[in-house]
Amino acid sequence: MAPPKDVVKIAVQMVGAIPQLIELQQSKPLAAVLKDICDAWSLPNAERFALQHADGRQTYITESNRGEIKNGSILWLTTSPDQEAEGLYAGIQSNNLDVKADSLKRLANLSQDVTFAQEFINRNGLKQIFSIVEEGNHTGEILAHTLKAFMELMEHDFVSWETLSAAFIKKIVSYVNMSVMDASVQQLSLSILENMVPSSRVLFELVRKEVTVDRLLTHLQVTNTQLQLKAMALLIALLLAATDAERWEMMAYLRERNIRQFIHKNIIHSSEPLGDEMAHYLYVLQSISLNLHERRMRTPMDPYSQEQRELLQSLRQAAFEPESEMSSSSASTERRRSLCAKEFHKLGFVNNSNPAQDLYRAPPGLLALDNMVYFSRHTPNAYSRFVLENSSREDKHECPFARSSIQLTLILCEILHVGEPCSETAQAFYPMFFGQDHFFEELFCICIQLVNKTWKEMRATQEDFDKVLQVVREQITRTLSLKPTSLELFKTRVNVLNYSEILKLRQTERLHQEETLAVPVLVLRERLKPELLELIRQQRLLRLCEGTLFRKISSRRRQDKLWYCRLSPNHKVLHYGDVEEGVSSPPIESLPEKIPVADMKALLVGKECPHTKEKSSGKQNKDVLELAFSIVYDVEEYCLNFIAPTRYEFCLWTDGLNMLLGKEMTSERTQTDLDVLLSMELKLRLLDLENISIPDTPPPVPKPPSNLNFCYDFSHAEQ
Repeated sequence: MAPPKDVVKIAVQMVGAIPQLIELQQSKPLAAVLKDICDAWSLPNAERFALQHADGRQTYITESNRGEIKNGSILWLTTSPDQEAEGLYAGIQSNNLDVKADSLKRLANLSQDVTFAQEFINRNGLKQIFSIVEEGNHTGEILAHTLKAFMELMEHDFVSWETLSAAFIKKIVSYVNMSVMDASVQQLSLSILENMVPSSRVLFELVRKEVTVDRLLTHLQVTNTQLQLKAMALLIALLLAATDAERWEMMAYLRERNIRQFIHKNIIHSSEPLGDEMAHYLYVLQSISLNLHERRMRTPMDPYSQEQRELLQSLRQAAFEPESEMSSSSASTERRRSLCAKEFHKLGFVNNSNPAQDLYRAPPGLLALDNMVYFSRHTPNAYSRFVLENSSREDKHECPFARSSIQLTLILCEILHVGEPCSETAQAFYPMFFGQDHFFEELFCICIQLVNKTWKEMRATQEDFDKVLQVVREQITRTLSLKPTSLELFKTRVNVLNYSEILKLRQTERLHQEETLAVPVLVLRERLKPELLELIRQQRLLRLCEGTLFRKISSRRRQDKLWYCRLSPNHKVLHYGDVEEGVSSPPIESLPEKIPVADMKALLVGKECPHTKEKSSGKQNKDVLELAFSIVYDVEEYCLNFIAPTRYEFCLWTDGLNMLLGKEMTSERTQTDLDVLLSMELKLRLLDLENISIPDTPPPVPKPPSNLNFCYDFSHAEQ
């Protein structure tokens, strides 16, 4: 007979005692359960004890989390959280340095548990931690354990960061600013400051004032990758918390100090592989830098602005000044106005009498004007060649420089996501971005010359303008997808990908599409689908068995904490648990938590997930919604919440979990993989039919002959 649903069979252990196998009634008060367990071992004062998970994070069992206990769980009978908190509170005040160090080390470990943390904080334990730091009598191991314990306690949000004393903050800042200091202490100090920055404006200003950008750049130049990572994290936190004006100022100073070249040389191209966290910070730095163009991009031209009118006139003067001087000395005002209109027409402005009207549209707004002026000033020969070359063509065949520049600027803004908020999880950055100052402008200079080159290759007319820019967009996106490491390499590759190459690629894709649309081929596709879908299913399950490293994300910041989840080889149990940084594929035995597949009830994705409902619903969380999924399991309907590292991993996991639940694979990756496999299989099957047209209907079967006398009779031959 099956046990009642509110009863779980567990083992309880205690050092030096024979384990107890008990049936735990979930409806029974926890104090009564502890009394029974203590009585079985003849232990007095049951209120001084508590139950704790024996594996994993060894969290204390409370009335609120006791529902997580499963059949077969192993628990420890240990000292209660209030007793532990009281003991450690006394231990960290001990004059014996060994006792103090051990107490702080244990405090750092136990503070991960919310129940213990609350007990310790209620005893004013943080005040003791503050005093250890503020007195400044300890360094090395004791100080590192103190800072680690402080970080863990603050993680639970019982205490606001704004309550920290000025003396404590100054000490933390001093550890960061010291030239000689234990690396682990500096790492923890940088993490503390990173958490402080977004919590309040006052703390942001304090940290920005006390920890200079120069000091952070010094930390970025060390060989210790963890210290480098924490310094980058604080720099990014400062940039994200700054106002637009402060961000402009900080980025200008970073450009002055050549941070891009340093990152390009010492981080991107270092001997150490680039971790996910650093890749994210580089993506954010790239995004912040590109978003500095947003203000100009969203500002239309003001025809009454003297500065903007002068920039516009400088374009004309750079291309036609000699001609203008010869004509304007004796010409009337009307004649000069007519000449200017003619020259603006040659420059490719649609409204040549009032070219400012072309720049009213925002985006790209004034950013297009900035790009044109940059091109004319930094590559004057290329600029003059572009304008004069097209001036000598017929009107309908000339490539309009201004119109092309405005549209190209808009295309680059869309491709590079200028003006879009930073993603919380993305890691996609362009290595070449960090190898070049004025990246956006330099990229524009390459691409505007590409427009002219493609225009000539297409022998385009004014009616083909949109087609040419569509081809240019394709050339840019295809080249960027190759992740060139420098702008020079980008320039080489994008110029090799000329119009004829684009046509070949399109033709190949079109032929493949036409080939696969023939009726017999469509029938063959349908026959192959079940076999290939089974192959995809096997791949998904294998991927779940290999497992994935997931990152915990809070509302305050990207967490350093990692956890791993994988499916057992027999596809019956999901194993998961916390892991340390640097562990790529932990063995299944080291993952303490388990969810039987049979207990899984449903899969939730996106907005349906409980952990996405807890977060604010701003634009910045859109990417988190796209990567979030949750497993609902057990009769109590608990949830295990995930945020996938990439969209690819999201698709693999949701497909695999849907299969385990007996449902269809629904991700977009399934269709993509199926199309790729079908394409490969069809190409192999149709290899012998190359250059042979496949009829839509099979040829008719001929009628049988009137007689079979034509058949050779072997019996006569034998005689």
